[in-house]
Amino acid sequence: MRWNLTANEVYTGKLIKQIAGFFYVYVDGIGVVECKAKGTLRKDGLKPIVGDNVEIKCHNVEEKLGNITALSVRNNELIRPKAANVDQCLIVSAMRSPDVNYNLLDRLILSMKMQDLPCILCFNKYDLSDEDKKNEILDIYGKSGIDIILCSVKNDENTKAVKEVLKGKTTAIAGPSGVGKSTMINYLLGRDQMETGEISAKISRGKHTTRHAELFAVDIDNVSSFIMDTPGFSSVYVPEMDERELKHYYPEFTAYEGDCKFSSCMHDKEKECGVKDAVEVGLISRVRYENYVAIYEEIKNNNKY
Repeated sequence: MRWNLTANEVYTGKLIKQIAGFFYVYVDGIGVVECKAKGTLRKDGLKPIVGDNVEIKCHNVEEKLGNITALSVRNNELIRPKAANVDQCLIVSAMRSPDVNYNLLDRLILSMKMQDLPCILCFNKYDLSDEDKKNEILDIYGKSGIDIILCSVKNDENTKAVKEVLKGKTTAIAGPSGVGKSTMINYLLGRDQMETGEISAKISRGKHTTRHAELFAVDIDNVSSFIMDTPGFSSVYVPEMDERELKHYYPEFTAYEGDCKFSSCMHDKEKECGVKDAVEVGLISRVRYENYVAIYEEIKNNNKY
């Protein structure tokens, strides 16, 4: 249902995009309102970021212009991508064309988990794959504690499962270029993509590109949901952390760590290691383990300097 704006009435909405000093707030039943941040926010040291739940007042109803007057308390604040109140991350990869880059996926997973963000792995282009590739993926991530969705957006296979995990939530969508991420976003947006088109036409910034996060409102089974596009990742640097903490982000290691000779075992070069033994007999994915070792060495080397 569409509602009419009333001048100087308070509305609540979600900040979906920022370009320079302009903030674009999505209000249910109204659409997108172009706003400036009220001076009182700056005085209080408050800076709106994408994902913020805000209060606004409109001073120009016809042009949908207004001011952000208040920010709600944030549930979380992500560093990369810079955003607030994100519930989860949908990490998109292709099953084929291009082939899965498991090292990159593990880095993305680590980056999100370090920000306490639950992850779902979505493998697109199921129509180009086969049972062997499906089994390979399930073997690698089946014990990682991460939900896995196999789908084909192009052929509309298992896309209902994607919508179900997004329903009612704000989801960051990340993944390398060429895996069908943009196709998936366009599929999910449907008519709601028109709202973003209105913004570009209205402010004549259609060719403006941004590397910042941007939210899109999506109606899934009559439930308001938001998806956030993020820049395509071709590489992800490991975050700053104590290398000794890395093993805790691999839950499949836990069951075998009791068989390590030392409680401080890093599962790297130690001779009596329950995790390494589990890898040898196929109880832990060798791909996941080798990614762990590579990331561990990289963090360890970075920490030397």
